[in-house]
Amino acid sequence: MPRSSLRLPGMAYRRSSAVIGFRNAGTTEPRRRMRRLAVAGMALPLAAGALAGGTAGTAAAAPQGGPTAVVTMGDSYISGEAGRWKGNSLTNTGSRIGTDRAWVSGSVYDPSKVYGATAGGCHRSDSAEGRSAGPVADVAVNLACSGATTANVFRAASGGVPYKGEAPQADQLAAVAASHDVKIIALSVGGNDLGFADIIQECAYDFVIWNSYCHDDQQYGVDQKIDGVMANVGKAVDEIRAVMRGAGYTDTSYRIVLQSYPSPIPRGAENRYTQSDWSRLNTGGCPFWNRDSDWARDSLVPQIANRLKTVATQKNVQFLDLRDMLQGREVCAKTSKHVTSTAPASAKTSEWARWIDSSETQGLVQESMHPNYFGQLALGRCLSLAGAAMERGENALIVAASVGIGLIPIAAPDFYHAFPKDLLVV
Repeated sequence: MPRSSLRLPGMAYRRSSAVIGFRNAGTTEPRRRMRRLAVAGMALPLAAGALAGGTAGTAAAAPQGGPTAVVTMGDSYISGEAGRWKGNSLTNTGSRIGTDRAWVSGSVYDPSKVYGATAGGCHRSDSAEGRSAGPVADVAVNLACSGATTANVFRAASGGVPYKGEAPQADQLAAVAASHDVKIIALSVGGNDLGFADIIQECAYDFVIWNSYCHDDQQYGVDQKIDGVMANVGKAVDEIRAVMRGAGYTDTSYRIVLQSYPSPIPRGAENRYTQSDWSRLNTGGCPFWNRDSDWARDSLVPQIANRLKTVATQKNVQFLDLRDMLQGREVCAKTSKHVTSTAPASAKTSEWARWIDSSETQGLVQESMHPNYFGQLALGRCLSLAGAAMERGENALIVAASVGIGLIPIAAPDFYHAFPKDLLVV
C-alpha cells in the first residue's frame, strides 16, 4: 500500500499539514524527492508491562443493589481506538483479507459495527480493555475517550472540562457509582498531556527528510513536562477517589488500576524492514530511525512507566505496567507479519497494533499506533488476570493462553509483568 501521503496519527489528533521531502537513507545525503506529509496530531504513547499494587484490602461496604461494574477511564489506549482492525493487510479492498471488522459488503464499511454510537468521536470499541476483561464484573462501563487528557478526567468543579460533547469523566463516574457496584476502575491517561503528537511528528520528519535523529530534542521536551503531567495524573486519581467516597464507597471496596502504555513500535534491531529504503514508510507503516526507535522503546517507554508507577505508589493504587505487552507483536516486528491470503489474521502471527495508514486508504488515521483488536483482547486479559491474581494473593506464573498473554510476578503477589506468551522466557 504505497504511502504517497503520510498522515501521522495521535491520541489528541490535532490536525495540521506540511509538504516535505523524503530522505533516502541509502545515499550519503538525502535525495529530495518531494511528497506530501500531512501530519494529523499524533500521539504515540510509548510506554511499557507489570502490575504493582497498593493495598488491595478486603472488600468493604459499597452501594448495594446494582450490578457489579468495571469502569475504564482516560484516553484512546483504553477507550478502544483501532479495535476495528485484526492485524494489518496491504489489500485495500473488501474485508482487507479479514482484517477490517467494519466491512459490510463490497466497498461498504460501517465503523459503528465496532465503535457503536461513538464511531464519530470517542471510538469506544466492542473489544476495548474493559469489554475484553471477561468475568471481572457483570458490566463493563467505558467512559474513556480518544484524545482525552487529565483535564477531561477531573470533575468540572475541580477544573475538569467536557470533551467531544461529554461531561468530564469523573462526573460521569458519579452516576455509574450510584447505579452499580463498582469493583475496578482502570485509568490510562497522561500521554496526550505529554504531547506525543509532537514527538511522533518530529521523529517521522527526521526519518523522512533529515539525516538527523529526534530523540535528543524530544527527550529534553519530555523532561520539561513530565513532573507537571504526573502531578495531574495524581490529581486524576484523587478526583476518582473523591467521586467514589461521595457515592458511599470506602477506598478498600474497589480497586483503581493505573496503567502505562505499550509501545506499538519495536527496537531497531527487531524491525523486519531496513531503515535504508522506503519500506518502513511505504510497506510497514513504521517510519522511524533505528536510534529513535530504540530511544522510544528503551528510554522513553520505561521513563513514563516508572513515573506512573511512582504515582500509583504515592496514591496507594494498583499499577498495570504494559511496557512489554506488545513485545514481538508491534508494527513491523520481525516476529509478526502482515495478514495475507496465506497468513490469515491470528493473534499468534499478526501485529497487535495498527500501522500508520498515511493516505487513509483503510479507515481513519487516528486509529494508527494503537493496540488493535488482538492487542485489546490482550489488554483485557491482562486486567482480568491481574485483578484475579491479586484477589487470590497468588504469586505463580499465570498465562492467558487464549490470547497469548502471560503475567509474571516480579516482587510480590500483586506485582506482575505482562509478556506475549509465545515469547515468554521464565
